[in-house]
Amino acid sequence: MESARSSLDGAAAGLSVRLLGPLTVIRDGATVQLPASRKLRALFAYLALAPHAVGRSRLCELLWDVPNDPRGELRWCLSKLRGIFDEPDRHRIETSGDTVALDLNGVSVDAFDVASAAAGGIETLDLERLQALSRLFVGDFLDGLEIDRSPHFNSWLIAQRRRFSAWHAAILEHLVLKLPADADEMSAHLEKWLELNPFDERAHLALLTSLARRGQIAACEDHLASAAQLFASEDLDFGPVREAWRTIRSERPAATLRAQPALLPAAAQTSIVLPHSDTATSKASLAVMPFVEEAAIGGPRGGPSCGPSCGGPFRGGLADGLTHDIITRLAKLRDFFVIARGSVFALAEKNIAPEDAGRRLNVDYVATGTVRSQAGRVAVSVELVEVRTARIVWAETFERRPDDIFAVLDDIGDSIVSSISAEIEMVERNRAMLKAPSSLNAWEAYHRGLWHMYRFTRTENEQARHFFDMALKLDPTFARAYAGLSFTHWQNAFQRWGDRDQESALAFETAGQSLLVDDHNPAAHWAMGRALWLRGEQDGSLIELERAVDLSPNFALGHYALSFVHSQSGDPNAAIGSSDHSRHLSPFDPLLFGMLGARAMAHVRLGQFDEAAEWALKAAARPNAHAIILAIAAHCLALAGRLDEARTFAATIRKTLPNYCADDFIGTFRFEPDAAALFRQGARRIGLG
Repeated sequence: MESARSSLDGAAAGLSVRLLGPLTVIRDGATVQLPASRKLRALFAYLALAPHAVGRSRLCELLWDVPNDPRGELRWCLSKLRGIFDEPDRHRIETSGDTVALDLNGVSVDAFDVASAAAGGIETLDLERLQALSRLFVGDFLDGLEIDRSPHFNSWLIAQRRRFSAWHAAILEHLVLKLPADADEMSAHLEKWLELNPFDERAHLALLTSLARRGQIAACEDHLASAAQLFASEDLDFGPVREAWRTIRSERPAATLRAQPALLPAAAQTSIVLPHSDTATSKASLAVMPFVEEAAIGGPRGGPSCGPSCGGPFRGGLADGLTHDIITRLAKLRDFFVIARGSVFALAEKNIAPEDAGRRLNVDYVATGTVRSQAGRVAVSVELVEVRTARIVWAETFERRPDDIFAVLDDIGDSIVSSISAEIEMVERNRAMLKAPSSLNAWEAYHRGLWHMYRFTRTENEQARHFFDMALKLDPTFARAYAGLSFTHWQNAFQRWGDRDQESALAFETAGQSLLVDDHNPAAHWAMGRALWLRGEQDGSLIELERAVDLSPNFALGHYALSFVHSQSGDPNAAIGSSDHSRHLSPFDPLLFGMLGARAMAHVRLGQFDEAAEWALKAAARPNAHAIILAIAAHCLALAGRLDEARTFAATIRKTLPNYCADDFIGTFRFEPDAAALFRQGARRIGLG
């Protein structure tokens, strides 16, 4: 896609088109009056960016909401466009068979200029070229051209606006780097960059360094405070920016502060790697690269970086939306450091390979994906790569029927987020187990604790407590380590491995410390909800657990804990729903036996004993199922009349707990009286009464 450079110089000769802002056509310096039809204008813009000829049926589907004669309206629009763009010796509206194409060779198009510059690498452009490109952005792509009842076109339009907005931000970033520090336009470029990417750490740092260089430290502190509130409103980590600012301020006098390569890169670099605090550097980090659409879902193939001759995979509305959703959900889990959307999208625009992007962003893991439609199904393929070794640690394809495309992508997003979180946790746990205990940092000690915690024995639980304590000595602000420590005390109380009152108090205390450190961490509210359940405060428990899943809808353990509480004395149907959702989110969770067991107890309360027995058997079959899970199986099987199987489980329990009886089982939980009576009835049938 070549275009005359005259559009950048502001004095177009011949024919020129402006798509960045309201659609404008200029011939020999005079603005051409276009027909009032919004669909005609949309048709022209769509054809201008299409990578190849487009079928008439696709154009009709794109722009007309089942009118009486869509092809007739299309013919009318094409006739009008011919009158505007065709020349005596050249037909720019080309029709061949059932397809339509627009020939804009030799026409100056602002969007083509930007796309061509991005394809060649915005970082390679000189200051003059960057300034000329920035002047092209007089508004949003096709400003004001949304069309009612044309969802396919509007989806395409949103995708293009995102793409051009990302390029605009990249142009502004490199302008800021190349301009003299005292340039008059510096402030305007910085403000526009932040307007486009309010969560881009680099933009905030650039503004801070610019203000600081002029000695405006108070303005820096004001901006830092407002930006921190903005990040907190989206549950995003602002710590790296704060730490970078402290570093800049401490290293140089305010009057001479200047963006340094370690913080703001030279023009040849493609990303900014923010320095993390000591705590942050110990956490695993992840970059989710923008997903790519291999075929359109209800829309066209192609994107704004394509000219009339390019093709292949592209990024667009649904793929970009899914990527943004996954990044946001992963950040809300607060399990690890997640690179902000602006950084990964800026790298993706330069076609940098995922592993290379991971190294430039200084992250441990990179996730990539593709979205495609085929034979009436939507398929999303995802890979999680460990950057250091370039090893694929997880890959999966999720397929659904696209009855409701947004609901389908939401469901797939759930699965992707939970799977990525679980896989990273597993890799980090296993890696921590291979290191000498004396060499562990806080993050590694925490994951070593998880490894022991998930063994569900008294000895392993004590080992887990030891490593959580170690993590907190190394980092007293580690909310998840406090939650893990609370879990070990909860297990001691629940399993009767220690004094129940004392351990319950410790579980409550450490959960409270987790909340004090990070009230937005779902694990902190999960720990508090479980601790309140131990204390018999069911209402408070449910409030905390609901808060956990509100903070992070993908937090599987939060949904499981809700199922656990409801299964005993709350809403048994809600318990079943939460159990199913927790297993959907984390189908291989170490606590899967609990998710299954909670559903079994809910079925007992509903009088569905056969169903209860089946779910209890599934729970007991898990390799790490402990004695309480076996007891659930024994009681459920007894109520279902499967007495031989029930007695087998009872005998297994009594090999390690010789005096185990119904009082022990019922005393472990907090059943409503009717439920307790049912379980006592089952216990009597198999000699546990």
